[in-house]
Amino acid sequence: MAANILQLPFRRTHHVSLSGAIRQYISTKYEQHPEMFKEDLQLIDGMREEAISVQEPHISGIRRLTAYAAQLRWIGGKFPIDIGIDFPWYPALGFNTATPVLQNNIRFELANILYNLAALYSQLAFSTNRNSSDGLKTASQYSSAAAGVLAFLKTEVIPDMRSTPPEDMDEMTLECLEQLCLAQAQECFWQRAVKDKMKDATIARLAAKVSDFYSAAADWAIKSDAISTEWIHHFDAKHHHFAAAAQYRQSLDCLEKRKYGEEVARLRDSLACVNEALKESKWVNRTVLGDMNGLKSKVMEDLKRAEKDNDIIYLQPVPPKSELKMLDRANMVAAKTPKEVQDGISMLGEGLPFGRPLFAKLVPYAVHVAASIYVERRDRLVNQGIVAELDAMTARLRELLSSLNLPGSLQALEKPLGLPPSLVSKAEELRQQDGEYRLKRSMEDTSKLKANDQAIYAEGVELLKAEKAEDDKARAKYGTDSWSRQPSDLAGQKLWAQSTEIEGYLKSAASSDDLVLKKMRESERVLKVLTGTSRELESYVPSSRRATMTPQIEREVSRLRTCLNEVTRLESRRKRKIEALREKARSDDINPALLKETGRLEREFPMQKIEPAQFEDLFEERLQDYEVDREMLMKEQEDQDGIVSRLQDANAAFVNARKGDSSTKEREQALQELENGYLKYKEIISNLDVGRKFYNDLANIVARFRDSCKAFVNQRRMEASHLESEISTSAMSAMRIHDTSATLQRQKHHEASRPPPPQSLEQEPLTAPQPTRASIVPPGPTAGMWTPEMGIKFGPPAQGSHNPHVAPYPQARPNSNAPWDQSRPRFT
Repeated sequence: MAANILQLPFRRTHHVSLSGAIRQYISTKYEQHPEMFKEDLQLIDGMREEAISVQEPHISGIRRLTAYAAQLRWIGGKFPIDIGIDFPWYPALGFNTATPVLQNNIRFELANILYNLAALYSQLAFSTNRNSSDGLKTASQYSSAAAGVLAFLKTEVIPDMRSTPPEDMDEMTLECLEQLCLAQAQECFWQRAVKDKMKDATIARLAAKVSDFYSAAADWAIKSDAISTEWIHHFDAKHHHFAAAAQYRQSLDCLEKRKYGEEVARLRDSLACVNEALKESKWVNRTVLGDMNGLKSKVMEDLKRAEKDNDIIYLQPVPPKSELKMLDRANMVAAKTPKEVQDGISMLGEGLPFGRPLFAKLVPYAVHVAASIYVERRDRLVNQGIVAELDAMTARLRELLSSLNLPGSLQALEKPLGLPPSLVSKAEELRQQDGEYRLKRSMEDTSKLKANDQAIYAEGVELLKAEKAEDDKARAKYGTDSWSRQPSDLAGQKLWAQSTEIEGYLKSAASSDDLVLKKMRESERVLKVLTGTSRELESYVPSSRRATMTPQIEREVSRLRTCLNEVTRLESRRKRKIEALREKARSDDINPALLKETGRLEREFPMQKIEPAQFEDLFEERLQDYEVDREMLMKEQEDQDGIVSRLQDANAAFVNARKGDSSTKEREQALQELENGYLKYKEIISNLDVGRKFYNDLANIVARFRDSCKAFVNQRRMEASHLESEISTSAMSAMRIHDTSATLQRQKHHEASRPPPPQSLEQEPLTAPQPTRASIVPPGPTAGMWTPEMGIKFGPPAQGSHNPHVAPYPQARPNSNAPWDQSRPRFT
C-alpha cells in the first residue's frame, strides 16, 4: 500500500571534529580552559555521530536528531555561526548528490539535521502499515510532522543561515516537499474515509483537497532545480487521479439525491481527469498506475449505466462542466512542527528530555559564583523568611482549630446524620489520588533515592578506606624514610571532611524520615477510612440524635460558621500567595543581569579581575523586589489575629449555648479525627516531597564526591606505583654497590697475602727489562712465561682488562737504559 506514496531520502555526511573547533575557539576567546568542558566536548561529538548515523526509518532516530538539533540551537548563542569547521553534507535530491556541499556554518549543520528529521518522519509514514485505521492515523501524523519540520526549516533556519542554501534546500524545493507531505497526510484521511465507508460527499471533499495539495507540489516542483522529472510526473498523476476520485464520489452522492443529469456530468469530468492522469503512465510506478486504471474502469462502467438510465428513464439535462458547482474541500491536515523542534531549547535542562545544555557555564567563573550566591540568598529569603513564616502561621491556626475541636463540633451539630459535604469532598480527593498508595509509593521512592545516595556515598568512602589501607601497608613495608609521601589522611583531608559532612546530611535526613514514618503510622487508621469506601466512611462516623436548636444556638452556630469560612478563605488566599511567590522566585533569572554587569565591568576596568563581591549592589537591587512580599507578612498576621479573636469568641459562645448537651460528642470526635487525618495527609505529602527533593539534590553531591574519590585514589595509586619503582631501583643499585665493595675487599686481601718485593728493588734503581727470546726448555716458570695452569691466551689482553690468572705482557720502554722511576708503573 505504501508504494503509491513517496519518501524523502536522507542527506549523508561524514565525521568531522566539531569539538576540535569549539576547543580552539574557547582557547582563544575565553578565559576558561577547554578542559573544563571536556565532557561537553565529548558529548557534542557523540551526539553528532548518533544523529548522522540515523539512516533507517526507526522511531529511535527522532530523539537523536531532535536532541542534537536543540543543542545546536543552544550553542548557536554561545559561538559564532562560522566556528571554524567545514560541515560536509551530500545533497539528497537533484543531480549532484555525489558531491558534498561544505559550509563553515553551524546553521547549515542544523538545517541538514532538521532536513534528515523531516526525511525520517516521511520514511516512518512510508513504512507504516496502512491496512488499518490506526495505521493510517499514525502515517498521517508522521507526514504532518514531516511537513511541520520542513516549514520550520524554511521559515526559521534557512533565513538565519546568512549564506546561500544548497539547491535542494531552497524555498521552492522545501515548499514542494512540504506540500507533498501534506498531500500524503491528507491521502491517509481519504483512505480512512473509504475504509470506514463514510458518506460519498465527505469522501469527495477529502479527495478534492488531496488533489489540491498534489497540484501545489507540482507547481513548486517545476520552479525547483532539485526535484526530479519522475517526481513531477508523480505529482501530476496524483493530482488528476484524486480530482477524478472526487468527481466520482460526488457523482455517487448525486445518484443518491436523484440528480441524474449532474451525475452524468461529474462522471464525464471524472473520466476526463483520469485520462489526464493516465498520460503520466510512462513515469509512474505500477501501484499508482493500477489505482488509476481501476478508477477508470469503475468510472466508465458507471458512466455507461448513468447515460443509459438518463437517456431512457430520467431525461434530465446534463449541465456542462462550467455550470457544475465547485466541490467543497475538507482539509484535515496542517504542517505541525513537533514540540521537540519548535521548543527544543526549552527541553534542555537537568531532568528534561534532552539533558543539560552543553557549554552552559562558558562565562567567567566569578559570574557563576555570583549567581550561586544570589540564588542562595533569594531562596533563603523566600523559603525561610517568607514561606516558612506563612506556614508557621497556618500551623498555629490549625492547632487552634484542633484544640477547639473544630470544625468537628460544628459539623456534628449541623448534620447529625450522614456525612458533611466538606468531608465527602476531602475523602473523594484522597480516593482520586489513591492517598494511601500515594503515600506508600512516595515513601518507597524516597527510600530508593536514599539507598542510592547511601550506596554511592559508601562507594566513595570504601575507595578512601581502601587507599588508606594500601598506603599504610606500603608504609609499614618500606618504612617511613623510603615511603616519603603524605599519609592518606593528610593528602585526602578535603575528601574526608566532605565525607563527614555528607554523613551528617544523611543522619539528619534519617531523623526526618523517621519522623515522617511515625506520622504515617499514627495516621494510618484514619487514612484507611478516608480512602476507603463511602460505606466504611459512614460507619466510622456515628450518627446522633437531632439536638434541640434554640434561637440562641442557631445564632451562635451561624456566627461560628462564618468564622470558619473566614479561616478557609484565609488559607486558600495564603496558599495562592505562596505559589505566586515561588513562581516569582523560579522565574527570577539573574544571569542576564550578571552578564550585562560583567560586560560593563570588563569595559570600564579591562585589567581588573571580576570578583563576586562586585555584584553586591546588583544583589541588593534585585532582592528589593521581595520587600513587598515581606511586608505582606505583617498584613497576614494582622488578618489572622483578627480572625482568631473572632473565632475564639464565637466558639466560646457556641460552647456556652450548648452547655450540658453531650448528644453529639462521639460524632464530633469522629469528624474531628477525620479532619485532622486529612490535614495530616497533606502535611506528610509535603514532607515527602521535600525529602524527595533533598535526596535528588544530594545525589549530585554524592556523585561528585564519589568521582572525586575515584580520581584521588587513581592518582594516589599511580604515585604509589612510581614510588615503588624508585625504591626498587634504589635497592638494586645498593646491591650492585655492595657486590663491588666486596670484590674490592677480596682483591685487597689477596694482594696483602703476596710476598713483599726484594729489598734491592726498593734500594737500587733498576734498569728496564730487555726483551729476550724464551728458551726452548725453560728451567722453570718465570714471570711472563706461559704455564699449563694459565690456559691458552691468544694475543695481549684488551686495554684496561683485568684477569687475575693472566699477567699482562711487559712492553719495552722507549729508553731501555734509563733508570726506573718509582713513581711510574712497572709496566706500560
